[in-house]
Amino acid sequence: MDFGFFKIGALSPRTCVADPVQNTAHALDALRQAHRQGVQLAVLPELFLSGYTCGDLFGQDALLDGCERALLELARQTQALDMVIVAGVPLRSDGFLYNCAAVLHRGRILGIVPKIYLPNYQEFYEKRWFVSGVQNRAETLRLAGMEIPFGNLLFRLGERAVLGIEICEDLWVPLPPSTQMALAGANVIVNLSASNEAVSKNDYRRAMLAQQSAKALCAYAYASAGVGESTTDLVFSGACTVAENGTILADSPRFQQEGSAAIACVDLERLSSQRRQNGSFPDNARLASPPDYRFISVPVGALQQEHIDRAFDRHPFVPDDPATRAERCREILSIQAAGLAKRLSHTGLTRLVLGISGGLDSTLALLVSVRAMELLGLPRQNILCVTMPGFGTTDRTYENAVELIRCLGATFREIGIREACLQHMADIGHDPSLHDITFENTQARERTQILMDLANKEGGLLVGTGDLSELALGWCTYNADHMSMYGVNCGVPKTLVRHLVENFAGQADVQTAAVLRAVLDTPVSPELLPPDESGEIAQKTEEKIGPYELHDFFLYHFLRFGTSPQKLLFLAGRAFGGQYTQQQLADWLRLFLKRFFQSQFKRSCLPDGPKVGSVSLSPRGDWRMPSDAQVAVWLSALDEN
Repeated sequence: MDFGFFKIGALSPRTCVADPVQNTAHALDALRQAHRQGVQLAVLPELFLSGYTCGDLFGQDALLDGCERALLELARQTQALDMVIVAGVPLRSDGFLYNCAAVLHRGRILGIVPKIYLPNYQEFYEKRWFVSGVQNRAETLRLAGMEIPFGNLLFRLGERAVLGIEICEDLWVPLPPSTQMALAGANVIVNLSASNEAVSKNDYRRAMLAQQSAKALCAYAYASAGVGESTTDLVFSGACTVAENGTILADSPRFQQEGSAAIACVDLERLSSQRRQNGSFPDNARLASPPDYRFISVPVGALQQEHIDRAFDRHPFVPDDPATRAERCREILSIQAAGLAKRLSHTGLTRLVLGISGGLDSTLALLVSVRAMELLGLPRQNILCVTMPGFGTTDRTYENAVELIRCLGATFREIGIREACLQHMADIGHDPSLHDITFENTQARERTQILMDLANKEGGLLVGTGDLSELALGWCTYNADHMSMYGVNCGVPKTLVRHLVENFAGQADVQTAAVLRAVLDTPVSPELLPPDESGEIAQKTEEKIGPYELHDFFLYHFLRFGTSPQKLLFLAGRAFGGQYTQQQLADWLRLFLKRFFQSQFKRSCLPDGPKVGSVSLSPRGDWRMPSDAQVAVWLSALDEN
């Protein structure tokens, strides 16, 4: 199984201007190397077989005849390679010369696509030699006695990939052909280019490639002419890039004397999922009326798993780069605080009520509350923080909670719940020595009752503390910590909560930073069961439901891209390497799927809360799912793996 991955190589081999024979030899070296790496689609630069900078030599039949022979030789020499090749070549048709991309596979020339937009400004002078593909009226181009499809062509490569081709300047116009190709069904676009270098041009070009891949929801591979081109007036660098839906997957080093390449595995299943979810994409296709493309089918084999060398981030919610991560944390805290501040101003309330446990989630909720009060110009004393020691509360978490409230200047109140819970258990006839779900949830609901009633009494808003990961797994007590008047953490996964608190600590005073780091060092726990003999936390969440880093990984790919269970297991195996066995990954994934489906009834009645990232479980927004949906299909798919 290739799990929808498709390997593309953007290649810029050594170039010899006006020497098709030598260029063919360099191309073959690069193509064979790419084939050994499992590349299924390779693209060479614009006019590669001739060289882009031939100038008026394009008017010489000797050069053009040589290019045609080189193209036929390139096809013959690659007959044994199960790889689609797109090569730039000047070709004549009906008395005109076209700047073309020729598509080769297994020794055959499958089709030829001409360049549409010819630059004729500043350093470019293409209209002196070439005509636009718009001028072409023929459906075929005659070459060596063959009638080869010519014009508006798309290529079906195997079962998933649909290839569209544009050439250099085609991308730089307001409505690139690649946009129309994508609307017609292309999900892989290649660009054969000869873009010279100038100061800052590479940054602009990369940004444009990423943006086009995002707008067209496609994979985009770009191969530009290298340093072997003539330096009479211009310098070329061999810039090659592969992008996917706004992300640069691979970039070649530039200015390499021996040529350069960018090779990457693109995820066609992911792109397909994104297009299905984006309702504006088909609307635009209907309104834009793309040209009538002729489709050519190419039997391309599946990518072997050993050639899937794409890197998979263990923590997709958390940027690896420290500077980017810090900026992301600041932005998320601002979104959370802005949402809470708006809710306060809308209701006319000036006070907040929070239950503070000494754990990560309630700590983050308090930090958000502090920031919201700053936005509204209200004193921190208007934040009523309540600690409610129960049967499982440890000295460690209690002291952290008390010290944090003091450092942040909020109002502190302590209300013990043991006696109330014992009375309630007596009322319902439950033995308090039986530490079951009733014992645990009695405490959770007692705490929520206190907080709700305090919010009414104080004229305040009860701030929820539960995070996105807990909502996904149903790791919350229904109508207890599951409920609040505004859930500020509902869009933040557990792996990101930690970094938000850590980022705040990095900017806080010494005492506040110290207590925040003490919270970060505390095991995640609901503290509903009594401590162990040494007074330490006995109930550790991750020992029961599995590592949050795995669940957040599953959650991201499951919700964001509709990733199948088999692929989830494959991705996790690649991302986490030897950290977990394959059996552990399968067991935790099975638990994730079961809990996710079983817990939808809790998510169907969530309080309001801000969306902060691309994944959300709000029943009013991103995720609408029946509470009684069955998980059997997903578990069966996992078992088949």
